[in-house]
Amino acid sequence: MRRTRCAAAFFIPLLWASASVAAGHPGRAYIEKNGYRGPATCEECHPGKAREFLGTVHWQHASRVDKVDNLAPGEEYGMKNRFYSFCDGSDIVNDLKETPPNAAGKTKMTGCNTCHPGDHLSKEGSSGPAAEAAVDCLICHSSEYDFRLRKPTKNGKGEIVMGQDRTVKAALAIAKPNVKNCMTCHESAGGGVYIKRGFVYTAQNDVHAAKGMVCVDCHKTRDHRIPTGFDPNTWASDGVRVACEDCHGEKPHKDDNANRHTARIACQTCHIPRTGGAYSKDFTRWTLLQDGFYEPTTLKRNENETLPVYAWYNKTVRNEPHFIGPKGSRSDKGSKIYPFKIYQAKAYFNKLDDKLLAMDFAPPMATGDTLAGVASAAKTMGLKDYQPVPGWQTIYFASSHLVTREKALSCEKCHAPQGVLKFSELGYSAEEVERLTSPAVYFEEAVRRQEKEEF
Repeated sequence: MRRTRCAAAFFIPLLWASASVAAGHPGRAYIEKNGYRGPATCEECHPGKAREFLGTVHWQHASRVDKVDNLAPGEEYGMKNRFYSFCDGSDIVNDLKETPPNAAGKTKMTGCNTCHPGDHLSKEGSSGPAAEAAVDCLICHSSEYDFRLRKPTKNGKGEIVMGQDRTVKAALAIAKPNVKNCMTCHESAGGGVYIKRGFVYTAQNDVHAAKGMVCVDCHKTRDHRIPTGFDPNTWASDGVRVACEDCHGEKPHKDDNANRHTARIACQTCHIPRTGGAYSKDFTRWTLLQDGFYEPTTLKRNENETLPVYAWYNKTVRNEPHFIGPKGSRSDKGSKIYPFKIYQAKAYFNKLDDKLLAMDFAPPMATGDTLAGVASAAKTMGLKDYQPVPGWQTIYFASSHLVTREKALSCEKCHAPQGVLKFSELGYSAEEVERLTSPAVYFEEAVRRQEKEEF
């Protein structure tokens, strides 16, 4: 499914040193002689790594979640079983499958799991020898991986399986995961470029990319456990986190005045002044495409086209049927002001309890019949008593990429009557707003900088 999937990404961490890219992988002769047999080949030198990977969130698609409101205690949540109005489905209702015939009698493969690093005969969260053998090591570790070979097909038994590139060429190109390895899934999360996160990681878009850094330089990984950030919408994790301060510290600037802000202003607030991506979807109304199939009607923008919304965030999440977003306040000393992209979507809710209803994408993809998708998902989940009614959900997505230094917010961008920060909405009094939106806050410092630039 190209555009209506809710893709997770699987950038498996470094098993072999990046220097081996130039020097050649030590197992080159073995692979040339014996071919590549999947994880079994890798484990000749790296025993137990496939089993280790099965315990990570990128295989399990779920984990224990804390600091999120209204979740059942003790249960795990993630792509495996969670649905919200960006995807409106989960692995449970949108596993790899074939759609019904469309008006032209054609079908296509669909499913959220097209990025799942296995052959899909082993379901997400599975374990044992078959699951270990299904792991796709090269999708993250090969710089020559042919992603065209990774597509769902039917095997001889009529089962839908996900192909892999297990060619010798790919196996001989073992390397530290590069940007393409990660972004093939992450960039297309939600069904295509700019759909979910609204960024493409390039030297033109992000200062880290301009320095030649790749994803795992920040998302430093150990034992296949990949650190994640603190997006209020991203719940499942391996229990390890990454933050700007990990590298830049609490006082990242040479200017003490700038460092004074870091106690209550997140790095992203100044250094990610724009974002992009989808800002609205309608799952109750699907659009007919040129190929004869349908997709949810989507409104989106390119990178750097969307101004963030700023809110206090203490890394806990308000989770309600019609709202998912940050919790925090000015009075909470654990809160900082962060930038977010607001996304709003229309979907079906259950009139009986006001909860969001899941949707199986296969029926509406073929026919545009959205209620058929709700009915199919309800059947899969054992939900018998429901009344679907359209409703809206608002989601706050964290802005964590598209980091800039040259275009970072300057003093006057915030401390002005029409500045980007709406101080009154952030809990400041009228007197404080008047003071904070006056050039008096930064005038002398700005004069010194201006004189330095002129002379």
